[in-house]
Amino acid sequence: MRTQVAIIGGGPSGLLLSQLLHRKGIDTVVLERKTKDYVLGRIRAGILEVGFVNLMREAGVADRMDKECFAHDGTVISFGETQFNIDFKELTGSNVVVYGQTEVTRDLYEAREAMGGQIVFNTENVTIHGADSDAPHVTYTVDGTEHRIDCDYVAGCDGFHGISRQTIPLSIRKEYEKLYPFGWLGVLSETPPVNDELIYSGSERGFALCSMRNENLSRYYIQCSLSDAPEDWTDDAFWTELKRRIPAEYADKLVTGPSIEKSIAPLRSFVTEPMRWGRLFLCGDAAHIVPPTGAKGLNTAASDIHYLYNGLVQMYETGKSDGIDQYSEKALARIWKAERFSWSTTNLLHRFPDQNAFDLKMQKADVDFLRGNREAQSVFAQNYVGLPY
Repeated sequence: MRTQVAIIGGGPSGLLLSQLLHRKGIDTVVLERKTKDYVLGRIRAGILEVGFVNLMREAGVADRMDKECFAHDGTVISFGETQFNIDFKELTGSNVVVYGQTEVTRDLYEAREAMGGQIVFNTENVTIHGADSDAPHVTYTVDGTEHRIDCDYVAGCDGFHGISRQTIPLSIRKEYEKLYPFGWLGVLSETPPVNDELIYSGSERGFALCSMRNENLSRYYIQCSLSDAPEDWTDDAFWTELKRRIPAEYADKLVTGPSIEKSIAPLRSFVTEPMRWGRLFLCGDAAHIVPPTGAKGLNTAASDIHYLYNGLVQMYETGKSDGIDQYSEKALARIWKAERFSWSTTNLLHRFPDQNAFDLKMQKADVDFLRGNREAQSVFAQNYVGLPY
């Protein structure tokens, strides 16, 4: 098989890149190691920055999103007895939207299928060859039969545990990582959201987040021990603990119900450099991970896709390589800012095992400064709605 861009990974970032390139007449093949149903069954974030929304529109897949999404003009921050709102719309002129990653992925699959896009599922033993040459190719097996794709470029959109990053020699790549001493226990329930805006809550018992997917599907999180397992927490125990960590006015009106999904995610910050090696480009979780506190995971993948898509279009349409040559530098400049925001917001609202009385006073002082300073709120809002590409 021959294609122009081989895309490893059939999640939202790989599908979005494929869709954008297809609309510019650039041929792609997407390789996904799981089934379509498996990919659509993954529960992920749902806060989309301005830049991501615009990319969906450019890709021609925004109709359902524009009809069904919830626009969020701000968020609630609480810390102990302190509670305040940060108004994104007033401070930046922009907002974010709530539209689940599963729905984004479904829209992209439908668009790729409607346009005859090539997506190969259930791939095994995917291997990238000759990434540092002028003639890369990718091999993989399906049902025991080996296949080969010759291509011009390879986009590694296969996540943190994928093979794309591992293809870059250790002598070339440098990895930066911070592991946090806690996880997030998340519950999805068919209940109305407790508030029409997200609530980020820090308490003496730990962090909590109240989010949503739609008007009758809520997503809640509490900080938990890394040694916990989802089965350690009954639904009643989760709801009781959540109520203890959020302001009383919300706890009193929280509608509870059976969980339809329950999972624990560890928190880490991770970046690998560079994000390009020869004709291989890393995108999204293949190159970086953020703690979910800042709602940046899917959105940082989108910024990578923006830079790579525009660089590849420039190369194919004009023969100029500036965009792809500068891809890693441009992507990383924005990624590190998103990493900083996610790291700082995590530090602001979580309880750490080694915090002493001084640390807690500093944490409270940071929250008080954010509450009372419009410029600080503006910085927070700019980062939350998404820094420009």
